[in-house]
Amino acid sequence: MAAVIGEICAAHGRDATRMMDVVRAVQARYGHVSGAVLDQVAAEMGVCRVEVESVVSFYSFLSARPKGKVVIRLCNDIIDEMKGADRVGAALAEELGVTFGATTPDGLFSLEHTPCIGMCDQAPSALVNDVVVTGLNAEAAREMVRKLRADPDPRRLVEKEGDGHNADPRVRAMVVNNIRKAGPVLFAGFEPGVALSKALAMNPAEVIREVKAARLRGRGGAGFPTGMKWEFTRAAEGKDRCVICNADEGEPGTFKDRVLLTECAELMLEGMTIAGYAIGAAEGILYLRGEYAYLRAFLQNRIEARRAARLLGPAVLGKAGFAFDIRIQMGAGAYVCGEETALISSCEGLRGDPKDRPPFPAERGYLARPTAVNNVETCCCVARILERGAGWFAELGSKGSSGTKVFSISGDCTRPGVYELPFGTPLRELLALAGAENAGAVQVGGPSGTLVPPAQFGRALCYDDLATGGSVMVFGANRDVLRIASKFMDFFIEESCGYCTPCRVGNVLLKERLDRIVAGKGEPADLAYLEQLAKAVKTTSRCGLGQTSPNPVLTTIRHFRPAYESVLEEAPDGMQRAFDIGAALAAAETTQGRRSVHFGEKAKQG
Repeated sequence: MAAVIGEICAAHGRDATRMMDVVRAVQARYGHVSGAVLDQVAAEMGVCRVEVESVVSFYSFLSARPKGKVVIRLCNDIIDEMKGADRVGAALAEELGVTFGATTPDGLFSLEHTPCIGMCDQAPSALVNDVVVTGLNAEAAREMVRKLRADPDPRRLVEKEGDGHNADPRVRAMVVNNIRKAGPVLFAGFEPGVALSKALAMNPAEVIREVKAARLRGRGGAGFPTGMKWEFTRAAEGKDRCVICNADEGEPGTFKDRVLLTECAELMLEGMTIAGYAIGAAEGILYLRGEYAYLRAFLQNRIEARRAARLLGPAVLGKAGFAFDIRIQMGAGAYVCGEETALISSCEGLRGDPKDRPPFPAERGYLARPTAVNNVETCCCVARILERGAGWFAELGSKGSSGTKVFSISGDCTRPGVYELPFGTPLRELLALAGAENAGAVQVGGPSGTLVPPAQFGRALCYDDLATGGSVMVFGANRDVLRIASKFMDFFIEESCGYCTPCRVGNVLLKERLDRIVAGKGEPADLAYLEQLAKAVKTTSRCGLGQTSPNPVLTTIRHFRPAYESVLEEAPDGMQRAFDIGAALAAAETTQGRRSVHFGEKAKQG
């Protein structure tokens, strides 16, 4: 083992900034990163043990304790739950003979839950090591375990490949794209090198002006103008610069980047290269979420093909003075790394802790270099703008949001999948396309977005109205909006990095009070408590996760207040309905060997 660990560290140059790659390789080889290995990796990389251990303990796909040869991670987000994930989970647990979070006695299987693997359009789904298994039901889950017992190679589970590049020999996934509506920006044909050639015929300032003229705004949800970000990055002090493409979509209900990575990889890589030319960067990093590891070999092949075609490398398309290359940085299961500064920390080989801002990444980002972070869809749009022109792109969409947007829609609808529509499209139109005739509520923008009531389905999908990174989750009229909000709060509690108290503690308190209401023990005063606490968490949290995590509570109170009021009531005796004095005194009564006499007992006695 010592020799192998030494080889792994040497293969990554014993560079501490590549710690993620080192510990992922160790995890893949041995199923865990043990204490002895932590010590050796620390010595090989020239860092303290705690620096290695902090990385291993942070990411959910890494572990200091042994795991099974086959790790089954069942997705338990709200969409999968609606589609029967609980029944699938019960079948898996019974068939394996273990509970979730445990490993079988023979060390072959570990069974876990995971929040979202980007497959809500084909739920329930699971990751079996890095192999995606979709469309599960209880019997299919049992059969999957039987097959794995006969042959513990998860790749054997893929008996029928999906469409498009899902059938590529380097992918071989049962995943289907579900492209329901292809638009002119993302899903039109693309010839590699055309957009890049046009960009290299301009100077970098002209490229930035072209992107600004297109009025392109970042497609991650915040909508910051891309050209302005690039301008800031190019003007920042520092010799070396970096481009990072954020492919770490992780919110439940979001899966459009999965499809773009599969079918539009060339468009994305070309956009990254154009960004590198515009800001003066020689290095590009594609941060790929751990759940999409099944796409890594395919994307690496595309990068290598571009090098061979001189679209990447020391002199891109023979352009003197412009060298640019791209490497893939794998994540390891941490939603917070979708936040750009946490993503940068992860790229640097650290825990995915968000950084304080200012300075912003454009000024001081990856390895303290000026860094432009854009998501997959934004990079794709850049390439199309340079290919077709800023004027063409700006004519699409709405006044404040140019171009198209790719939406991933799932839940209570008959045609879940990916839709590319012009910005400004009414939500009602998207729902009609997706067959969501009985929608009682729609979550736009993922759990951190807005739960929209039917009276507002006419609102426009754009940055000036309903902003979204792409996620649209449909809930039928029979769904409990308070239960939905509680499930979303579960997600944020699980995914908080824990750095700041408002997020680490505040979200737990919000869920506790929300669950009290769901259990029928809420009082009218609880609404004011929830609103005040939610605003405090939003205002005082360090990063975007905590600043948006209270939104499930705030938007349901704002748009579905009757759902709360219908289950709230004052206690007739003036006491708190949620407090059970008998239960609170039970332990003391057992210790003392006698019953207590208290107001609750007196009330029973009349």
